[in-house]
Amino acid sequence: MINMSNWFLRLAVLYLIAGVGLGLYMAASNDHSMFPVHAHLNLLGWVSLALFGLFYRVVPAAAATTLAKLHFWVYVPAHFVQMVLLAMFFRGATAIEPALGAVSMIVGAAIVVFAVVVWNNTRASP
Repeated sequence: MINMSNWFLRLAVLYLIAGVGLGLYMAASNDHSMFPVHAHLNLLGWVSLALFGLFYRVVPAAAATTLAKLHFWVYVPAHFVQMVLLAMFFRGATAIEPALGAVSMIVGAAIVVFAVVVWNNTRASP
């Protein structure tokens, strides 16, 4: 399903802009305390979302599955919340660590769902 691929790719580019923007801010301010957020924006945002989108573009049958839709609707909001909480945590709001841990587990679960989607849709034909 190309729509799912498009959404993953469009969101990936937004995360790229956010990651690069944060990197430029850190360089200009000489305050690199948010480097873990920068790394997560770029890797779990830009790279992962782009790879998800490209996989669903190359294997459109996978994108049409219920698991793929679950993957999208769990990963995208959970990752966004994870990034907000991670930024808050590195700005000193350490009390949100349990919430950050919980949402990180949800992101991890969504990645496992994607692994199942890939596994199910890349089997050798009988």
